[in-house]
Amino acid sequence: MATTSSSPSMAIPGQFLGPVSKFQPGPGTHIHESNLYASLLGVVNIAQPAKAPGPAKRLNKIINTQTSPAELPTISVLRAAGSSDKREVLPEVGNVVLCRVIRIMPRQAVVAILICGDTVLEAEWQGLIRVQDVRATEKDRVKIYDSFRPGDIVRAEVISLGDQASYYLSTARNELGVIMATSEAGNTMYPVNWKEYKDPETGLSEPRKVAKPY
Repeated sequence: MATTSSSPSMAIPGQFLGPVSKFQPGPGTHIHESNLYASLLGVVNIAQPAKAPGPAKRLNKIINTQTSPAELPTISVLRAAGSSDKREVLPEVGNVVLCRVIRIMPRQAVVAILICGDTVLEAEWQGLIRVQDVRATEKDRVKIYDSFRPGDIVRAEVISLGDQASYYLSTARNELGVIMATSEAGNTMYPVNWKEYKDPETGLSEPRKVAKPY
């Protein structure tokens, strides 16, 4: 009987899960260039392959060092199931959240809060990252357009409950900022320093407020 990983983690759409040489793709995942990525927001589930019955045989000679797909664990991303007796988690001041940038304006970025701590929220809550809360230094030189773009996944801290419509968020610490970004050409980028992501296909860089480690 297959077993499941005892320590599931959370995944966001587009998050790297591992190479196809180590995992079989399951529901909620997709393959791109021999790597597995999450297709949705949810819990990472790793199911080990069922072992064949009978005693293990000792091999005197290695014939093939490659692992067959049937011997690889299956990795899936499952949507977090809601529970009627579990209250909705609400972000509080000091919580670290993951959010998706919805739109940007000259003085702020509007985001949808997706995960609070390790909990996938049942409802998306709106947040604002104001220009003065993007960085801890040189606040007068910060430009929202050079920090975030719509579709970016951002790690931020709740600094205020704000008004009735939105939470106020900050990315002023080094470990906070953009953790996943897509280029204008539609490719998943990788961070090259604290203020740039690079498109591996076009070779072009785009400005961002990058979260460490990069």
